[in-house]
Amino acid sequence: MTVPRSGQGPGRIVILGGGTAGWMAANLFANAWPGRAQVTVVESPDIGIIGVGEGSTPQLKAFFDTLGIAEIAWMPACNATYKNGIAFHGWSDRPGFESYFHPFPGPLDLHTAPAFFDATRRRRHGQDVWAHPDRFFLSSRLAAARLSPIAPEHFPLGPSYGYHFDAHLVGAFLRDHAVGQGVRHLERRIVEVAVAEGSVTDLVAEGGERIAGDLFVDASGFRSAIHQAALGVPFRSFGETLFNDSAVVMPTPSDPGGRATATRATALGNGWVWDIPLTSRTGNGYVYASRYCAREEAERDLRAHLGVGDAGTARHLSMKVGRVAESWVSNSLAIGLAQGFIEPLEATALHIVQATVEGFIRAWSAGGFSPQNRAAFNARIAARYDGIRDYIVAHYRMNGRSDTPYWRDNAANTALSDSLKAIITCWFTGGELEAEIAAQGIGGYYSALSWHCLFAGYGAFPRTTPHAPTPGAADMTGIDAFLRHVALNFG
Repeated sequence: MTVPRSGQGPGRIVILGGGTAGWMAANLFANAWPGRAQVTVVESPDIGIIGVGEGSTPQLKAFFDTLGIAEIAWMPACNATYKNGIAFHGWSDRPGFESYFHPFPGPLDLHTAPAFFDATRRRRHGQDVWAHPDRFFLSSRLAAARLSPIAPEHFPLGPSYGYHFDAHLVGAFLRDHAVGQGVRHLERRIVEVAVAEGSVTDLVAEGGERIAGDLFVDASGFRSAIHQAALGVPFRSFGETLFNDSAVVMPTPSDPGGRATATRATALGNGWVWDIPLTSRTGNGYVYASRYCAREEAERDLRAHLGVGDAGTARHLSMKVGRVAESWVSNSLAIGLAQGFIEPLEATALHIVQATVEGFIRAWSAGGFSPQNRAAFNARIAARYDGIRDYIVAHYRMNGRSDTPYWRDNAANTALSDSLKAIITCWFTGGELEAEIAAQGIGGYYSALSWHCLFAGYGAFPRTTPHAPTPGAADMTGIDAFLRHVALNFG
């Protein structure tokens, strides 16, 4: 039986599938074990990148920093722009809460987040105070003014930020970098995954060539050719709580008014539309639930939203939402769409790839390149998937709309995890949400700041008769002045 060899180093690592996920993994392996790991990426010339999302969380900056790749090197090559966060529009019809901004928590927020937490607590107890998140954070101010999150050298407290990018170009950039680090690139059509005694022995290419390895990484997309198809690893659907399973996408020209520095997520009747600004174009996509909306209707709604009529070509995608039961099975590691997918609302796909590969490198190394730490690793990755899922589900469960069956059914959904139920209960009973997040140990997936922004941004407060605030309420004039002065450092 072929297994990763205990005590003998990483050996031969074979990655099935390129794309952003496969090439991210190749770079991380080559960087972790230079000269020790023999990394090969096998990809078919016929299979392209899905490219459902073209945004990231701040963790992608850490990825490029780990590889020693500067923004000036990769961003222009990938038509990339900066991302201060996500602007949500139309997810609630509660007066004053029709939109809100979700910032990426950063060090500067330590100066204003306590006041925001206090304001939401007061509002939940019926005090008439300002509790909408947008006025409390620098990132929302920068996004509103289309300013970059890059601070000048003399200012030490820049916000956290992510990126928008062309997924095809990022994949190509990472491929070239990996090959430059000694990664072997094979273009082959794989017709069989050879398995013996529960482990993968070879990938068999068209024509009979066999590609052997010690560790196989499944980056083959939704088909999951190694993990699910060959090894039979079960897939756990999130369909009960995440209704969206389809998307229709099409680009439009860049905004002539200048590039935005945030993703825009606009709610429509049966889902939501992303608007992602690149240097070359704007990426748009309508994510929807096929049981509420046929693909023809979805395309009509997207075209109407974009105001493009019949111009341009739309592309339709299906999404398999959920995760595999275990990410590391025998000598196979699943990543990317082969591992799972949570819809692109918070752009977490690459974050999960990065967390999976980096976590695997730590676990495998610490266990002497043996399966010693496999169970603990699988539990951590499953918890991360489920924690991110719960935050995404909360966007739908807490929505403030009632105009279509789609939104009403989402708001009435009771198939929630115990973790999410406890968070919702804590919020509406006036509890300490920070303490609840800490007690559950889920702040590493989404922080208390993010949870507060979601609930307060929707205006999801208990229905009480408002009364005057008690002493100590936030000085909003002072917060406005502080953030206005800080924003002068950004251009």
